[in-house]
Amino acid sequence: MQKEQKTAIVWFRNDLRVADNFSLSRAREENGRVVGIYCLDPRHFAPTPYGFPKTNKFRARFILESLEELREQLLRINISLVVINDTPENSIPDWVKRLDASVIYSQREWTQEEVEIYVKLRTALPASVRFEETYDQFLYHPGDCPFELSAIPKVFTVFRKKCEKQAHVRPMASAPKIQETTNRLSNVPEIPTLSDLGFKDFETDRRTAFPFKGGEVQAGKRLNQYFFETKKLGFYKKTRNGLLGTGYSSKFSPWLALGCISPRQIYWAVKEFEKKHYKNQSTYWLIFELIWRDFFKYISLKHGNQIFHLGGILNKAYPWDSSLLSLEKWINGETAEPFVNANMMELKLTGWMSNRGRQNVASYLARDMNVDWRLGAAYFESMLIDYDVHSNYGNWMYVAGVGNDPRDRKFNVRLQADRHDPQGKFQNLWLQKTLF
Repeated sequence: MQKEQKTAIVWFRNDLRVADNFSLSRAREENGRVVGIYCLDPRHFAPTPYGFPKTNKFRARFILESLEELREQLLRINISLVVINDTPENSIPDWVKRLDASVIYSQREWTQEEVEIYVKLRTALPASVRFEETYDQFLYHPGDCPFELSAIPKVFTVFRKKCEKQAHVRPMASAPKIQETTNRLSNVPEIPTLSDLGFKDFETDRRTAFPFKGGEVQAGKRLNQYFFETKKLGFYKKTRNGLLGTGYSSKFSPWLALGCISPRQIYWAVKEFEKKHYKNQSTYWLIFELIWRDFFKYISLKHGNQIFHLGGILNKAYPWDSSLLSLEKWINGETAEPFVNANMMELKLTGWMSNRGRQNVASYLARDMNVDWRLGAAYFESMLIDYDVHSNYGNWMYVAGVGNDPRDRKFNVRLQADRHDPQGKFQNLWLQKTLF
């Protein structure tokens, strides 16, 4: 009699892709049957003390779109995806029992809330259930980083130069094997809707610089279009500080944040572009930005919960204001600076803001209005389609003077507006009375 196949669960978190997914690849290699599970944790959509939800409608919709594509991509290899509108500790144990699963594969997370959820799930499961976690959101894998974790430098340039010389980018994970059709689940629940998460459906504002949808296929289309169809990668360094339109930057960050695409995939695509076309400062600069992303992940690995503290990783004290009234003026674009207001209206109406805009509005809130920078970080967490805990808190600490900026700079917002929006086109677009 044939021995029953072992069943494994892949617990998807911020790794919503089939390609270059080490958890999925390993699970399929080491087990006869694989089932994917994703939890739309209600805690992620609950109201914050500041009057806005922890995750707002823009990212919520992007997550749902990404899950739809993930389900379709998994079905191509006969793997079912179960999407549950509940907490992992409440729902996954039932599925472990139902599937008689003995092992759960997942991407390793290390920040506070993610670790607490992991611990709650482990506690709710039998001790016999094994966890296999993989660091799978880095460009430079922690096993290849040339620094001991305790010795991660505070200055990015030191980190970058040593990584570029001594670290290497690993090859992508092998494509997961196709499992037998009979291993698919029957009666898989429908993916919840925006309404199920407590939001009304909405139209995308026609002015947005990010009109794209979530999902692995969409990420691949954007990469192909930006790199190989338009070759805009070759001008990235010159245009990356733009404010208007879809073409000024790569726009990969929302897909990277959810893991619809990996930094390795982008890196190796840059190398392919350089081989087929040309290599210049712009092709290097996109990799440079991926290293920045890694740096903030390593900073959070090293410093833990300090990245959420008012004094940041420097333990610096400033006379902060915690007034929600000041925060609301900033949120609603009612400050004394039109450039700040225009960027804040773009964020409020689309869930997107340029990198240049983010640096300016964050600096203005923390250094000009002296508002507790963590309030701004919480609002960005709620609103941004591309929210990533490490980049968000790393960047906010940086501009607030409690993080990794060795020069402790403050942005001159009016000078920035003159430089990056000299004719006022961006400000006029978002501050006009008539909405599209």
